[in-house]
Amino acid sequence: MSSSSSTPVVGVLALQGDVREHLVALAEADALARPVRRPEELAEVDAIVIPGGESTTMSKLALLFGVMEPLRARVAAGMPVYGTCAGMIMLADKILDGRDDQETVGGIDMVVRRNAFGRQNESFEQGVDFKGLAEGGPVHGVFIRAPWVESVGAGVEVLASLHEGTDAEHIVAVRQGNLLATSFHPELTGDHRVHAYFVEMVRAAGSHNK
Repeated sequence: MSSSSSTPVVGVLALQGDVREHLVALAEADALARPVRRPEELAEVDAIVIPGGESTTMSKLALLFGVMEPLRARVAAGMPVYGTCAGMIMLADKILDGRDDQETVGGIDMVVRRNAFGRQNESFEQGVDFKGLAEGGPVHGVFIRAPWVESVGAGVEVLASLHEGTDAEHIVAVRQGNLLATSFHPELTGDHRVHAYFVEMVRAAGSHNK
């Protein structure tokens, strides 16, 4: 793992999804970014991003490559993790509309509904007011077969929601301790503020452990 809390080593789970885009965004946020596929690679990073993709496939690949249990252990030990879209599903303690045999890493006390915003042809882009980002206005959110959070436990901070009509409100970004999750894909926009927010979380976690 990195010896300096100022330049953390952040992995991207490279089983599927927007791996390259996350690596670029993390580098722009002043982290040392590297792909992670195997347990020995996971052991060498301070934190990890779980990208978008297809959550059931990602779950199967994580088991196949032997990283599911090490990921769960690192999460339980306090490693910072950021999950986008399918990564949000992977960090959920409970999912709706998933396969009966689908497994998650877990860690965030939330219930997430898969494909809640619709299928591929119902993907959309929308500005997202993200709590904790002081400058730059709304984050450009890209939602692709995106989940939303149905409910959260008392220890979960809601960072962003989308409002639909006068009554409906859908949670699209949450944080619980060292775990961060968004329904949308900031890595696809060139706006790296959410990644910078996560890297600051990693730095803070590193300084607390020294």
